[in-house]
Amino acid sequence: MILQTGVSQIQVIAIIVSILFLLLILFLIYRERIKEEYSLLWIFFAIIFVVFSIWREGLDYLAHIIGVDYPPAALFMILLIAIFLILIEFSIIISKLSNKSKTLAQEIGMIKQELKELQQEIKEDQSADKSEYADK
Repeated sequence: MILQTGVSQIQVIAIIVSILFLLLILFLIYRERIKEEYSLLWIFFAIIFVVFSIWREGLDYLAHIIGVDYPPAALFMILLIAIFLILIEFSIIISKLSNKSKTLAQEIGMIKQELKELQQEIKEDQSADKSEYADK
């Protein structure tokens, strides 16, 4: 079905879904469920989807440039690229966090060992003080 303005029903749905997706990302950032630094790719691709949902000729042009005959397939390809880039970003973040976690665990182990040694020294000092006091 084509609306009176020449916009198809599927394009209206695509525009609404794209805008809702962008608003969801912004809401999650506002509620601090996603950190700003990790949300840049999400925002970027949400804006790309909004733009190509509204500007159908732009999607047609992009499809022509990359040699795709069916423009929605180009949009699907952008979606796959977005998913891959976001997965790579998350893999990098997870690797960094894993290294930090390992370093923290090692530091905690060293602190526990140092605490144990200090507690042992205190016990020895107290024992020596008691025996010294008993001798007097």
